[in-house]
Amino acid sequence: MGLSGLDIFKQLPRTNCKDCGMPTCLAFAMALASGKATLEKCPHVSEEAKAALGAASAPPIRLVTIGTGERKVELGDETVIFRHDKTFYRPTGVAIELLDTSPADELAGAAKQIEEMVLERVGQHYRPDMIAVRSASGDAATFAAAVTAVRAGSAAMPLVLITADVDAARAGVAAAGAATRPLLCGVNKDNFESMTALAKEHSLPLVVQGEGLDATAELATKAAGIGLQDLVLDTGNRATAKVLADLTQMRRLAITKRFRPLGYPTLAFTTHESPRDAALQAGLYIGKYASMIVTPVHEAHHLMPVLSWRDNVFTDPQKPIQVEAKVYSVGHVTEESPVYVTTNFSLTYFTVEGEISASKIPAYILPVHTEGTSVLTAWAAGKFSAESITAFLKESGIEDLVKHRNLVLPGYVAVLSGKLQELSGWKVIVGPREASGLPAFAKNRFSSTAAD
Repeated sequence: MGLSGLDIFKQLPRTNCKDCGMPTCLAFAMALASGKATLEKCPHVSEEAKAALGAASAPPIRLVTIGTGERKVELGDETVIFRHDKTFYRPTGVAIELLDTSPADELAGAAKQIEEMVLERVGQHYRPDMIAVRSASGDAATFAAAVTAVRAGSAAMPLVLITADVDAARAGVAAAGAATRPLLCGVNKDNFESMTALAKEHSLPLVVQGEGLDATAELATKAAGIGLQDLVLDTGNRATAKVLADLTQMRRLAITKRFRPLGYPTLAFTTHESPRDAALQAGLYIGKYASMIVTPVHEAHHLMPVLSWRDNVFTDPQKPIQVEAKVYSVGHVTEESPVYVTTNFSLTYFTVEGEISASKIPAYILPVHTEGTSVLTAWAAGKFSAESITAFLKESGIEDLVKHRNLVLPGYVAVLSGKLQELSGWKVIVGPREASGLPAFAKNRFSSTAAD
């Protein structure tokens, strides 16, 4: 259990200097107790107090890093149960599972494909995060050879080594290279001494696999007691409903009760043989509350909805997705191509782009910076105005790209047309209200020439 606000307050300087950004030391103590502030914000706290308050100031769920370099994966460090309370910080890590019983060339090829996989949707780029190698053979040499093959195909991606046999684990770590910081999965009550010794020897993150919630908490406490802190928790359950219940309980106990034995990232495995059903299962675990999932699903069309859903869950609800405010071209544009203006809300922009592309008439799109809000919302807030559009027309460079001075304005804000035309000097053409009307509008208006 974490310390109360009053307990923390007693350890602070109590000068009310406001250097932490809070009006009083008591307010800072309360924020610290609720996980809304960190001890580093107070520049005057003593070393004794830092030692006493270290656990209280730590995030309720520990940050654990797997791998090294640009592709390293960070798990945990979450502070809320519900995204709208603040935000979620560390997207669920997705590990694609490969078996050591597959031929070496197939493993290397699959690893290369996984490493190079990049899926694009509405300007966002998604990719899996890790490769999990499972010792299905039960043989240490076979496992080591498989890890070597996977590493040959993918030198950059973090690895998850799945085996309960310490000899296989040791061989796998040697093949992967301990310096690459693979995740060792996993320690259980039967192999606790040997597996934790291996993890401690090489300073590796470790999956604690219990038999239920209580047993997992006991193993985590035991591991922490011997100095292992980079833990990932797996309750051992595989039935979807039970896994969801465990994940939810662990999140609630860690966040609301500050129950330290469960204050670590969590792991879930997909178990359905059907790739579609496994993808659905993965989506459930991402929603509540897996820090990482391991799945054999590797086809792009099955992974896309999983990774897209993850991106939505871990998008800050207070910061709409937006595109950069600049000139975009669709198709082989010329100096006669039409010019459309809209806002830089990602969904708005890509909807408009898709419809213009469907019209087969090349055009320029100018998404005005509106802090990622839609056309009507931005107009109502004064962010999509004749003045802001005029300023963007001048600073974007579009005037150097086209000979004409014709601008298509969204129909919902036709009221801006008169003032916009007066301020900008461009002829304003009121377009359709809905983006779905753009193909017909473009064909009727610009089928022979981009200028009017």
